[in-house]
Amino acid sequence: MSEILFLDGAQTRAALDPRRVLDAVATALVAIGRDEVSVPPRIAAHTPHGLLGAMPGHVPGLGLAAKLVSVFADPARPGRSSHRGIVALFDETDGRPLALMDAEPLTEIRTAAAATLSARALARPDADRVAVIGTGAQARAQIALLAAVAPETPVSVAGRDPGRAGSAAALHPAGNVEERIEDAVRGAGTVFCCTGAVLPVIRRAWLAPGTHISSVGGSHGPELDAETVRDATLFAEWHGAATTRPPSGAHELQDLPPERRVTLLGSVLGGEHPGRRDEDELTLFKSTGHAALDVAAAHVAFAVARAEAWGTRITL
Repeated sequence: MSEILFLDGAQTRAALDPRRVLDAVATALVAIGRDEVSVPPRIAAHTPHGLLGAMPGHVPGLGLAAKLVSVFADPARPGRSSHRGIVALFDETDGRPLALMDAEPLTEIRTAAAATLSARALARPDADRVAVIGTGAQARAQIALLAAVAPETPVSVAGRDPGRAGSAAALHPAGNVEERIEDAVRGAGTVFCCTGAVLPVIRRAWLAPGTHISSVGGSHGPELDAETVRDATLFAEWHGAATTRPPSGAHELQDLPPERRVTLLGSVLGGEHPGRRDEDELTLFKSTGHAALDVAAAHVAFAVARAEAWGTRITL
């Protein structure tokens, strides 16, 4: 018989220490860049109303895990979808199941961590103002992470709902609300785009020279216009962001010309690629998620929960 640790949603969220998650996600991204991870292509079972996707992965030193996540239309929010799931962590040496945890907070923070690492690696050193576009769960996770690691950096928040934008901005001690997305984006050195958009919400004309954009949304369509993608130097977690079709791949990176290269963020973090080349370069990190990042976050949650004696132990 095996004993596993069960973490509910609140316990999973509490165990995801922001700085430790950043470090673990950086390790996973570097491992992806060096082709050291084992992550098979994503698979999904489809119903008339949604899908159930499976994302297993192994990262040496961080562990072996699998995420099962359902993506279904949300009747309460027309045009939006719900993401619910679980993550199972296993011992990478003998295969024992170790923990079962809520996928929602884990996915939110590992996505925000990858976006934050892209800004650290690719934004101009003098980029002193941040814009976060979006007011949903992922935007809030991004703002909360920025509050934990960069509480003094001004953050402008904008989205379709001013009320939700206000509550999201309140998560950051230097947060403020802009009425229009354009106003938040203009003059920002770093733009985090975290929306459920089906059409572009960012326009090239709004972006100043040298801006870094981190786009983690757009599961149902492009967040960014074609001109932004055309002019930017492109980065992603994995090459499949450009070579596989959505939803595994990014809408914005489909059918790129042969000469357009997508650089792996892990190659920049690992020192194999220089990243930004000059002050005026437009850099774009397009995230589609990766199972190795789930492994990284699950590794942190398990370690913290075990040290704090959180969770419920279950015998299988």
